[in-house]
Amino acid sequence: MKLLIQRVTYGKVTIDNKVAGEIKKGLVVFAGISNTDTKEIADKFINKLTKLRIFEDEEGKTNLSIDDVKGSILFISQFTLYANCKKGNRPSFIEAGKPDMAEDLYLYMYNKLKESVPTEKGEFGADMKVEILNDGPFTIILDDSIL
Repeated sequence: MKLLIQRVTYGKVTIDNKVAGEIKKGLVVFAGISNTDTKEIADKFINKLTKLRIFEDEEGKTNLSIDDVKGSILFISQFTLYANCKKGNRPSFIEAGKPDMAEDLYLYMYNKLKESVPTEKGEFGADMKVEILNDGPFTIILDDSIL
């Protein structure tokens, strides 16, 4: 699993010219799921994501979590995080999760996130237009090194 996390002051995802999800202060999270990912792995990523202290406190130090700042999450599936560009110039996506399994795990993660943080989402497999106003900029990648 790979999560690309951006601290934002605004995020919106549009599908077929209709807004599917929109947040103000919070995190836009792009989720890449591999064939070896499980609910147990997803739970570890969710735990890490929701506890990350990447928001500034009153002294300007990154000491606060998404919950501390009453922020929201915009959760977007993105299999292209598993692009392998080692050979040639055309990326291979063979390491990305098979669509049925990956969609199930993506929805599982979305529902788990919603239990503790206001969360909006895109649509798995859709052609999405994502607008982000990155705050910082502040971008973090979580991968299996957290396991």
